[in-house]
Amino acid sequence: MKGEKSGPVEQLFTLLLVLYWMKNCLSRPVSAKKIEFLEMAIWAIFYLVASLAFSSTSPSQSNKEGDALYALRRTVKDPANVLQSWDPTLVDPCTWFHVTCDSSNRVTRLDLGKAKLSGSLVPELGKLEHLQYLELYMNNLEGQIPEELGGLKSLVSLDLFHNNLTGQIPPSLSKLFNLKFLRLNNNRLTGRIPRQLTTLENLKILNISNNNLCGTIPISGSFSKFSEESFGNNPRLEGPELVGFVRYDTGNCN
Repeated sequence: MKGEKSGPVEQLFTLLLVLYWMKNCLSRPVSAKKIEFLEMAIWAIFYLVASLAFSSTSPSQSNKEGDALYALRRTVKDPANVLQSWDPTLVDPCTWFHVTCDSSNRVTRLDLGKAKLSGSLVPELGKLEHLQYLELYMNNLEGQIPEELGGLKSLVSLDLFHNNLTGQIPPSLSKLFNLKFLRLNNNRLTGRIPRQLTTLENLKILNISNNNLCGTIPISGSFSKFSEESFGNNPRLEGPELVGFVRYDTGNCN
């Protein structure tokens, strides 16, 4: 982009020009003025070398997040071209449509509900550690929910409802201690409800209805406040769990 800092290639070219100039200076009688210029050149070389080392070992947070989001774009099909603005050559993804950033250019929202996307979720999404809202509801996404989403430590809302997601609900979602809204309903999820999710003390809304979950419904922790509507239309799901009478690992999960 115009107006941005020069990259490693441009810095290396500048360094070579400075070295060539110093060679020419040293091949002639050196005056006091030239000595002063040489000192300045040495400092310039030191700065360029340090800049090159930093740029090669410490990519910016924004670029890391851009790479994570672009991994999603490469994986999904986008017939409506809602991801057309996702240009990986830009310095960060904060100018992309459907992406919201905070004042420090860190990605905090991904709004792609009803976007007609198909394909699968990518584990790279778990690198968006400042993401608060992941909205991918009412698409045609399939495959499993990546366990890496458990790394979204700032996440407040996870909305993946009305897709074709399969596999189990990842127990790693229990690491999302800031999560308030978890809506995975109307997919094709199977397996037991991870009991670890009951430790999510901030969870206010839970909807995992209309799947193919099995076992019993946990009622401890934060799950004690949710009605049976949150779990409805899971034909193999039994419960709610009766503490002391019905074991958690019972139920039709064969």
